[in-house]
Amino acid sequence: MVGLAQAGFRLVRCAAIGILSLACMAGGGAFAQTAAMPPAGQTPAQIGSPQLGGGMLPNGGLAQGNVNAGDAAASVAGAHPLQPALEIAQKGLAGIRANIQDYSATVVKRERIDGKLGEHEYMFAKIRQQPFSVYLYFLGPDSVKGQEVIYVDGRNDGNMLAHAGSGVRAMVGTVSLKPQSMLAMQGNRYPITELGVENLTRRLVEVAEHDKQFGECEVNFYPNAKVNGRICTCIQVVHPVPRRNFRFHLARVFIDDELSIPIRYEAYDWPQEQGGQPVLMEEYTYMNVKTNNGFTDADFDPKNTAYKFGAK
Repeated sequence: MVGLAQAGFRLVRCAAIGILSLACMAGGGAFAQTAAMPPAGQTPAQIGSPQLGGGMLPNGGLAQGNVNAGDAAASVAGAHPLQPALEIAQKGLAGIRANIQDYSATVVKRERIDGKLGEHEYMFAKIRQQPFSVYLYFLGPDSVKGQEVIYVDGRNDGNMLAHAGSGVRAMVGTVSLKPQSMLAMQGNRYPITELGVENLTRRLVEVAEHDKQFGECEVNFYPNAKVNGRICTCIQVVHPVPRRNFRFHLARVFIDDELSIPIRYEAYDWPQEQGGQPVLMEEYTYMNVKTNNGFTDADFDPKNTAYKFGAK
């Protein structure tokens, strides 16, 4: 394994969509156009750790705007602003588990790791719910184009299989790695085991349940938002004051109105200076989602002749 690292094999960047810490990116980018929703950095709420809960911690850095902050006050009696969002997430999770056996999508991700914001990466994905199975083919940028990854829960000794698309790295061939190993996590905030809309929704529930313990939370719903032409309901969550209890400053989750699944997630840190813009931590988008394709074991088999794992 060390030899592979020295040879410069940069393992695939699997999208970690599955962590709904509920957060948000500024500007919307090419994949999220919203209607009747204020831009990030322009709402009144935006002016202005050991306590973290609600899901796994990302590789490559937590929010930094709350490092030296105090604790948030406990929530007061009565309905919490997050309760409607939590109920939507719980209902959505039940619906995914009951109605979606598999799906394909084009996944777009962008992540900040160790303070550096990477470029957008594009992947074609096949995902099966049971057993949890993932096939990824990297579409771009050119540095990762042609890479393939397969992961199937309970198979291949719990490892993911991957190969580079071209160049010297492709000569290494297929490698087998633990999903949370240092090499597999290089350039990724989350392991491949966290990919997918079910994981995304499950993390949303966990984070909302955690944050409900505290006040200082503002929640807004924006209907008729659009992501890649899909009509969505956007849920925006803001923690206006930096507190060490919270994973993010501002969050938006886009729920596809027809499919009832989250198809975009964005996360922001608090501004680095008073009156500044929120700092993008991570964003994930699922485009062209097609559900219940009838995927079989062959779709997640490195011996599939449509793939290039070189398995014999």
